[in-house]
Amino acid sequence: MAVHWTLEVVPVPVADLDRAKEFYETKLGFAVDLDQEVAPGVRIVQTTPPGSRCSLALIQGMPPFPGTREMPPGSLQGLQLCVTDIEAAREKLLAAGVAVSPVMHVGAEGWAPGRGGVWNAFLTFTDPDGNGWAVQEAPSELTER
Repeated sequence: MAVHWTLEVVPVPVADLDRAKEFYETKLGFAVDLDQEVAPGVRIVQTTPPGSRCSLALIQGMPPFPGTREMPPGSLQGLQLCVTDIEAAREKLLAAGVAVSPVMHVGAEGWAPGRGGVWNAFLTFTDPDGNGWAVQEAPSELTER
C-alpha cells in the first residue's frame, strides 16, 4: 500500500503571537484558521496563505516534538512561497509595509538583480521575529502543473 506524504502544516517559532498573527494576517493576507490555547501556556495560531494547501502554525510555548530540537523565534529560514507574478507580490508586500528585497535570480556568479529564466525569479523578506522567507515565481498555479 502506498503512503502519501502531504506537507500540511509548518511550525513557525515566534516570540509574540499577537504581533506575528497581525503580520501574517494583515500584511501578508493569510487566513487565520485557528487561534487557540491547546494546553496551559501553549497557544497556536494557524494561518494559511491564499491558494495554499499548507498552513503555518505560529507557535509559542509548545515543547519540541520528542526526538527534535527546539526552534527559537527567528530560526526558521529559507522556506519558499510560490507566486505566478513576482512583481505583483513584491508590490503587495511593499504596500503593506513589509521590507522586501528586490527581485533577483541565481546567475553564474551567485545572486544577480532582476529575473532569470523560468523558475528563476526570487525575492526575500523576514517576519517580525526574523524568520526568513523566499518567494519564487512559478510559471503557473500549482493546480495547473
